Amino acid sequence: MTLPDAGPGDERPPEEPRVVPTAAGALAACLTVGLVVGWAIRPLTQRYADSSPVVTWIQVLALFLVAAMLGATAWATHRTIARRQFLEPHRAVNRLVLAKACALVGALAAGGYAGYAVAWLGLPAELADQRSLRSGIAAVGGGLMCGAALLLERACRVRDGGDGA
Repeated sequence: MTLPDAGPGDERPPEEPRVVPTAAGALAACLTVGLVVGWAIRPLTQRYADSSPVVTWIQVLALFLVAAMLGATAWATHRTIARRQFLEPHRAVNRLVLAKACALVGALAAGGYAGYAVAWLGLPAELADQRSLRSGIAAVGGGLMCGAALLLERACRVRDGGDGA
């Protein structure tokens, strides 16, 4: 990325590139794509396969586990920076990249599982209630994952005039 050169009459220095917080529009787009894809899985698999996917408790628990780990990392990062302790730059960048990626994936997973749950509501099919319930709980786990990732992203924020990460 190149920055424009300052002209002879322009006294201000060029601005440094900055990492901005994850945009709400990007999260909304991931959530929407997830909803559409999750909702479309049931009719497509019933049309082209013998059965629709079953949501297992392992999938649900994995989302909650990732959310808990992100939350713990956000808390530890916040405490480190609040105490003005040194956080190595590469660790801070790794945590920021992890947070940004997990926020988008969490929104996508929340939307996907929510869409899949909605696709099964009110159907008399075998295992429809089980799929709908587990998918709904998994959607909550994806939302918690997204929220914890956003907290980690906020914990990595550099305060003006500070030496934190």
